Amino acid sequence: MQQDIGKKNKKEYYVLCQNMRSLFNVGSVFRTADCFAADKVYLTGITGRPPRKEISKVALGADEYLPWEYHKQPLRLIKKLKKQGVRIVALEQAPGRSINLNDYKPTFPSVIVLGYEVSGLPKSILDECDDIVEMPMHGHKESLNVASAFAIAANHFASYKFK
Repeated sequence: MQQDIGKKNKKEYYVLCQNMRSLFNVGSVFRTADCFAADKVYLTGITGRPPRKEISKVALGADEYLPWEYHKQPLRLIKKLKKQGVRIVALEQAPGRSINLNDYKPTFPSVIVLGYEVSGLPKSILDECDDIVEMPMHGHKESLNVASAFAIAANHFASYKFK
């Protein structure tokens, strides 16, 4: 008899997309969230939401079966999740405030908060986060595409989820 992974492993993590403008990035987040066993996707602000052909093209169906919710106000959602005991973890460059993702040991339940592709997360959201993690950049560029950065973070969280 095959046991349901969700019932066997109570470690849950989610992803919250705030003001993500590119529908292709949203689709990539869905597909990556599925690949690395995220339990839910929260879409907030102006982030596009299914059904949209641009999202579905990249998500390859993950947008149809991975649980998701839309909330207009991200701060309200973050405060609600905090009250439920969810650790709020921003994936953002914040010199002097952030922790190297390679050194970060996630606790569960957690939500990884992703921001607007151009300017990232606003201070109001960063101030509500329990942790801010970032990936060290070793090349000439100072950042990654938000969907690519999420893939690296999701892999990191999944490695702890299944320990």
